[in-house]
Amino acid sequence: MTTLETVLNGLMSRYKERVPDVGAIINAMVKEGVITQANDIENDHIAFRTLGVEHLGIQSLEKIFLHYGYTKKEYYNFPEKKLDAYWYAPPSEQYPRIFISELRVKELSPKAQEIIKSYTSEVKQDPVSNLDLDNGAAVDTFLHSALWHTPTLQDYKTLAAESEYAAWVIYNRYYLNHFTVSVHNLKAGYNTVADFNIFLERNGFHLNDSGGKIKTSPDNGLLQSSTVARMIEATFANDEKHAIAGSYVEFAERRVLPQFAHLPPSEIKRLHRREGFEANNADKIFESTYSTQTGKV
Repeated sequence: MTTLETVLNGLMSRYKERVPDVGAIINAMVKEGVITQANDIENDHIAFRTLGVEHLGIQSLEKIFLHYGYTKKEYYNFPEKKLDAYWYAPPSEQYPRIFISELRVKELSPKAQEIIKSYTSEVKQDPVSNLDLDNGAAVDTFLHSALWHTPTLQDYKTLAAESEYAAWVIYNRYYLNHFTVSVHNLKAGYNTVADFNIFLERNGFHLNDSGGKIKTSPDNGLLQSSTVARMIEATFANDEKHAIAGSYVEFAERRVLPQFAHLPPSEIKRLHRREGFEANNADKIFESTYSTQTGKV
């Protein structure tokens, strides 16, 4: 197993533990004969949420994936949510794309900034700079270790009132936010987002309907949907308990580019499909952990 595979496996195993919908969706796919095992799913991309503060954020986290041969691609801006983001192309096709977003902390209110800094100031230097990136186990441990003390419930609620993204990251730290099922490679009846959404709802999963259940890029080449994050009981400082949004599963349909429309299905590969991301789609997908969506379930 390569170092990258060790890191990706560590991320996915913990994500499955923390997000019950992952296993439930895989089980439903097996039951309906869409796949025979979890490894049959092509993972379109995995996403991380970070904070734009000293020593952390995109500039820190991306070093891990650049070391493993990922290539930094387009920049995306989310004005309303105050986020910057980039996507990263994998070193080869069997690996997922990476999407890393970062909160522009300096654009928040002084109070919110003060709360965030009260936690992130514990990080005195870029934690990735001291990591042996060739040691998969060490990187795996880092990605699942807290970088600051457990937040108080009051701080969490104060942040959430201004930026649900900020509150999510302060509690969850750098954990993998979600992974994405590539539906276009599934069998007929399941290989479009529209069909897959029907399958999901038939099996009792709740879909994010912000901007519609199907988010479509202007060129109609990238269609996405996602489940709504389930609420999980979180333990805050002083052993206070409160239900917060966990994470979600995303689904992507990358259509064949017009210049390759003549190719028979058996010949279509990743390079023939719509690449990259779409800011408007992602903007709505982010809301899968927001109270406007979780409150509907």
